[in-house]
Amino acid sequence: MNAFEFAWPWFGLLLPLPFVLPWLWPRPPSAANETERQDDAQRTTLLHPQLVALEHAYRARRPGPDLASGLGRVLLYLLWAALVVALMRPQWLVPHTEVSTPGYDVMLAVDASHSMDALDFSDRGQQVNRMQVVKSVMGRFIDERAGDRVGLIIFGTEAFVLSPLTIDRHAVQHVLAGVVPSIAGGSTALGDAIALGVKKLRQRPEGSRVMILIADGDNTAGSFQPLEAAGLARLEGIRIYVIGVGSKQARIPILHQGKIEYWDDLTMDEDTLRQIADLTGGAYFRATNTSALQEISQRIGELEKTESETRTVFLPEPLYRWPLALGLLALLVLGLFPEGRRRVLRRTTHA
Repeated sequence: MNAFEFAWPWFGLLLPLPFVLPWLWPRPPSAANETERQDDAQRTTLLHPQLVALEHAYRARRPGPDLASGLGRVLLYLLWAALVVALMRPQWLVPHTEVSTPGYDVMLAVDASHSMDALDFSDRGQQVNRMQVVKSVMGRFIDERAGDRVGLIIFGTEAFVLSPLTIDRHAVQHVLAGVVPSIAGGSTALGDAIALGVKKLRQRPEGSRVMILIADGDNTAGSFQPLEAAGLARLEGIRIYVIGVGSKQARIPILHQGKIEYWDDLTMDEDTLRQIADLTGGAYFRATNTSALQEISQRIGELEKTESETRTVFLPEPLYRWPLALGLLALLVLGLFPEGRRRVLRRTTHA
């Protein structure tokens, strides 16, 4: 059933303002006695020889009722009331029922730091960077999550939500395909990414909160430590499945400023990643393991799905156009009748 309300009802206090202003700022006495002074001046003036003709001409051209009285006053207040009501934002609340199917709430947190440009993987004999491996593995993972709500977080120097939880898997895949290394900065805010995922997942029903964390290095930026953020995830009942990306080579080639260089500080802290998974009841996997994708999907499938939920929300339909149109109509009438009545052109004849 539709409902009516004002979005900003407090602006209704402005409606009696035209009646309050005369009491707050009364007219000065000099203005009130202006008419009397004009009458006194007329009585002391010499009489014109054509006084009767002048009096008839004055009455013919005398303006109609003042706008502050009668019809003019009504139109002025109608204009004011219409503008105030439009400012109060009247709206219809149209009910909209949303039905969500059973499924999981899976938030992907993908490392997008500069180290994801490391070329320590190969595909069909060609060197590929870590980000390409992540896109390949997680792209297939997202494609298999039919019925689940999937979101995407990327993190580098800072963590950002690229896609909120949604059932549109293809949209998330499209967003993931556009992620490139260093897009979020060159450092790794691992703890901030976990904390941001906890903030988004805690709003979802219990029992279906899952986070997939893809990382390739240590925590080098951000406000949260990884294990501290993992503790928050545990309190909220969020399971974190961690996928470690990277080899154990001593010197790893990386694409840096358009050139391939060899760095020896791109090792991965697997101990911290395992502790994150163990602390939250999840599991740790290596992206190089061909069975990692199937195993993590099976682990998530063992969780209890949330039941279908139905909720009704009211979508506002603005109605400010109607009082605004009424105010414009009152303004139009005031323009057509500026003196309270329509002017009539009279033809005069001279004797």
